[in-house]
Amino acid sequence: MGHIFDIQRFSIHDGPGIRTTVFFAGCNLRCFWCHNPESLKKEPQLQFFPVKCIGCGACRSICKRGVHAAAADGSRALLRELCAGCGECAKECCAQALAMSTREESAEEVIEVVLKDKPFYRENGGVTFSGGEPLLQIEFLQSLLRLAKSHGLNTTVDTAGNVPFERFESILPSVDLWLFDVKCADEEEHMKATGSSNRLILENLEKLCETGANVEIRIPTIPGVNASIEAMSEICGRIRAFAGENPKVGVELLPFHRLGGGKYEALGMSYKATELVPPSKEDLAIYRRIFEQGNIRVKAE
Repeated sequence: MGHIFDIQRFSIHDGPGIRTTVFFAGCNLRCFWCHNPESLKKEPQLQFFPVKCIGCGACRSICKRGVHAAAADGSRALLRELCAGCGECAKECCAQALAMSTREESAEEVIEVVLKDKPFYRENGGVTFSGGEPLLQIEFLQSLLRLAKSHGLNTTVDTAGNVPFERFESILPSVDLWLFDVKCADEEEHMKATGSSNRLILENLEKLCETGANVEIRIPTIPGVNASIEAMSEICGRIRAFAGENPKVGVELLPFHRLGGGKYEALGMSYKATELVPPSKEDLAIYRRIFEQGNIRVKAE
């Protein structure tokens, strides 16, 4: 059994062709701009979407811990500190104002959903395992990859790389494409932005490229973190040092967006990227040229 938070069908941004993306729950980085905050913890958390609430009171009736209450002014109050994550209130909510952030499923259950889309994959589509961090649930990922390959599916794994390299080695033969996230080349800046060092991440990226694997290095362009000529040039230099002009290694620039901001409110979390302004098309073009001039294959949205 494994923990996931979503299965997105007809995805066109998580690898080649039309894909089905399975999002794993649990991550060991804490990027302040993360657009999937529900992925950070493996354990289910209660999400509340106020605009959907019709005030029926079903949640108060079913909850035995007093999580759902009325404030003194008559408004709705959610006492998250009392929540045990059982999910009974979410099951009772007919308006879908309540939902659990993650769920537990078997590899067979997940692949059953994935196979529904197989007729649409054609020659280059397939299944992508993303997150969160899929390599944190390595046994579950191994089972999914084994099942996917038994059905002849093209496979992609999207990772931030902050795990022992042995986990990469254990699934290398079953992965057709790696999407490898790189935020910063500078360790201090990476620590500020994600709460973790990038030493292991960059070491793993170098080792992975040395295996001859197909690797697409995905760089989120985050204002104040790496959205500058200096920062992108530094990242480019690090990639060139071990990837050179390897045609199997490419770069994709992902512009920052604020589409996940509402999820923070639903989880009772604060969103720290509210003031960030997405990079312009002109800025992205400049960053793209940096990698092109370094003879690194690059694409930008």
